[in-house]
Amino acid sequence: MKTPSRLPRPFAVVLLAGAIAFGATGLTGCSTNPATGQQVFTLMSPEEERKVGAAEHPKILAEFGGAYDDQAIQAYVSQLGAGLVANSEQAGLPFRFTVLDSPMVNAFALPGGYVYVTRGLMALAESEAELAGVIGHEIGHVTARHGAQQQGRAVGVELIAGLLGVLSGNSGVAQAGSAIGGLYLRSYSREQEFEADSLGLRYLTRDGYDPGAMASFLSKLRDKSKLDAEILGSAADPDEFSLLSTHPRTIDRVKEAAAAATGTGPGGGRVEREGYLRRLDGMIYGDSPEQGYVRGRRFVHPTLRFEFAVPPGYVLVNGTSAVKARAPDGSVIIFDSAKPESRAAMRAYVQRRWGARLALADLTDIEVNGMPGATGVTRIRTDSGPVDLRLVAIDGGAAIYRFVFATPSDSTARQTEALQRTTFSFRRISEAEAAREHPLRLRIHTVRPGDTVARLARWMPEGPQAEARFRVLNGLAPDEEPAPGSLVKYASY
Repeated sequence: MKTPSRLPRPFAVVLLAGAIAFGATGLTGCSTNPATGQQVFTLMSPEEERKVGAAEHPKILAEFGGAYDDQAIQAYVSQLGAGLVANSEQAGLPFRFTVLDSPMVNAFALPGGYVYVTRGLMALAESEAELAGVIGHEIGHVTARHGAQQQGRAVGVELIAGLLGVLSGNSGVAQAGSAIGGLYLRSYSREQEFEADSLGLRYLTRDGYDPGAMASFLSKLRDKSKLDAEILGSAADPDEFSLLSTHPRTIDRVKEAAAAATGTGPGGGRVEREGYLRRLDGMIYGDSPEQGYVRGRRFVHPTLRFEFAVPPGYVLVNGTSAVKARAPDGSVIIFDSAKPESRAAMRAYVQRRWGARLALADLTDIEVNGMPGATGVTRIRTDSGPVDLRLVAIDGGAAIYRFVFATPSDSTARQTEALQRTTFSFRRISEAEAAREHPLRLRIHTVRPGDTVARLARWMPEGPQAEARFRVLNGLAPDEEPAPGSLVKYASY
């Protein structure tokens, strides 16, 4: 959890910049797709694409924890990317490659040649060829000018909606159109995703890599998504910004990528597994100190110096804008923070500001380990039935820390005491306590005779389904055991 901010959506940011360019230059019209030779409609010239990428790059760094502080890793990824670009249709375009300090499994590109991968994605990848497949895909989005095409479609929707609003005298029409445009821009079309896959495979094979690596990574990504959903007890997490939310990685795409790979050449090619894994040894795994750490049922933030614990049975997940915990019965805890705008009493803050749109009852002043706070409750109706909400705000001095406890109404009474313990578990930690907290780091182990998944999974971080997490991290099938002499990944302090 970082300082509160809106959930990052890179191409939603591009929308605004492109709209400005649209107003200044008018319709650019059709142009030739440099990667495919086809005619495409865009509103941005290549020069404008580069300006947009340069303008948005600092915002991406701010949203995703900045660039990962390891010059060797950054140089490695830049060199890998440059090799792929040299085998593309735009070898002269000045691409810029950045490894982001984020545990999310994500990769994306901005117009103008700005390509990003997270260290979370690098940790999941099993070889240099798999990483090259991901980067090649993102290069394909740039060389095919998909960002400019998406921009053109979205601004077109907004323009039409705006005209309708003016003609009808209804500003709501324009607002609805703007929302549609934003949603349209959130992800590429299915056709663009397949085109980027095709181009990525082209660059991958031209650079001498095994084209099957793209399919193997897509399969691993799907396995991780399924496991994450199973651990969370949910089919999806709408607040989680990951590769799956912007790139529709389905089993169909895995199969099509695999089929395409078989037709790209004689087969084979570089994989570079051992060298790649050796480079990852010591990389931060999971959250960094600036993001806070999940330690089983405990969340601790050594930089902001606080901690709290959730009840047994809840699974904690640290997100970009909030920390969340989910119970098997569907109960949810959401924790975030806000900057205090005044020294108003916490009860007034809960009632008149944070919870102003809710009919809160039982507003009560509380004290949490020496910090003033307040709480209130309400009941809402959902498609799944009535849900009880309890809001808790705690004045932490530099920030207001906030819990939302959402419980199905039929389970609220039996959870009341446990959730109260969570509230009162929130406390400041000392500088010495903060200094004892260290990030997890990825470690590489050479498998010895007798090493089994059950044994090696004990080295994984605390949490549910350690064996399943170890298998996904290492690309092992459900019944597969690692071969003696091979390398595997795990995480430790």
